[in-house]
Amino acid sequence: MSTETAPPVVNAAKASMQGAMKENLREYGLVLALVIIMVFFQVMTNGILFLPVNLTNVVLQNSYIIVMALGMLLVIVAGHIDLSVGAVAGFIGAVAALLMVDYGVNPLLAGLLCIALGAAIGGVQGYFIAYMKIPSFIVTLAGMLVFKGLLLNVLSGRSVGPFPPVFQLLSAGFIPDFLGPVTLVAPTPNAAGGPTPGTGIVLHSTTMLIGILIVAAMLYFALKSRRNREEHGYAAEPFSFFVVKNLVLSGIILFLMYKFASFKGLPNVLVVMGILIALFVFVTKRMTFGRRIYAMGGNEKAAKLSGIQTERLTFYIFVIMGMLAALAGLIYSARLNMATPKAGAGLELDVIAAVFVGGASALGGVGQVAGAVIGAFIMGVMNNGMGVMGINIDWQQVIKGLVLLGAVAFDLYNKKKA
Repeated sequence: MSTETAPPVVNAAKASMQGAMKENLREYGLVLALVIIMVFFQVMTNGILFLPVNLTNVVLQNSYIIVMALGMLLVIVAGHIDLSVGAVAGFIGAVAALLMVDYGVNPLLAGLLCIALGAAIGGVQGYFIAYMKIPSFIVTLAGMLVFKGLLLNVLSGRSVGPFPPVFQLLSAGFIPDFLGPVTLVAPTPNAAGGPTPGTGIVLHSTTMLIGILIVAAMLYFALKSRRNREEHGYAAEPFSFFVVKNLVLSGIILFLMYKFASFKGLPNVLVVMGILIALFVFVTKRMTFGRRIYAMGGNEKAAKLSGIQTERLTFYIFVIMGMLAALAGLIYSARLNMATPKAGAGLELDVIAAVFVGGASALGGVGQVAGAVIGAFIMGVMNNGMGVMGINIDWQQVIKGLVLLGAVAFDLYNKKKA
């Protein structure tokens, strides 16, 4: 009785596919987890989650979390933590309210002053951490208490608002449709002969064009990166896996853009987030500054011996974190249309959770921008879905805590296997 064995080429291809899956398990597992969670809540909310207005709300509700998660990623990859970001965001929002509402300062000038103040706050904390060698946990915990107190002092226990309409556009505005709307399905006429709200499909064409350009750019750079790897003799993932991966990602992007285009188009804050995400991807993957952060987080002593000025690098990381916390405070205040004494409370926990769920290591040296963004959206979709389902806030906290614990445990399990 003879037994047939698979040809060596087939075995090699199969092994290559399995290797690619294992290598990218964390990154693509996050995307898969986000898709599964969204489909689950789409079913459990009877189709509410994927409504264009609700998807827009998910973005607006989590925009400031994602902005701060980008900075927190650098902090955690470097081996530190920042517990003060929520209090700093709330304090900056209060300062912005005083400048714009009480003193009538131009919104653009006030925004720039607030971001500069955030950089100064981050610089002071970074100085204590980098040069005085005080643990970041202690410094930022002290910062959290200080800026919570300053927030109450600045506002004197009152809420300040509303903000000027121009400033509100930061969080409540949408990009204009330069190309004009496109009607796919004409709205149903009402008794008066006008269009019936909620009927028909009219797309924001500028949003759809931006979505197509994003997908085209993503595919171009993916192909270019694959070609460069092959030309330099590095192993590339199987072509079939590469095609499926990019088709899925392209489909997700176009679907979301279609949903935004069906409502009012891209929110202004999503454009700001997109620019920041692209910038941080470039910094972490292409710039020496980003590579040094990973080296320092992996082994600070070895990084210092190799010539990296770890103190200065740590200082700059906290300056960046302070600036992003300030920007998040402006977005948060613009969304509420006022500054309140409780602004920013607990935001630091959501930010840190988003980064860890996104695959960052508590030990430093590991983490990706895409993971932090996806982690923030996972937490945001869960918040939105559980809210729509009417789950009590106490059980929402329990579920989010278990998700965070599970994500970190999964990360440690993968490291042990490796």
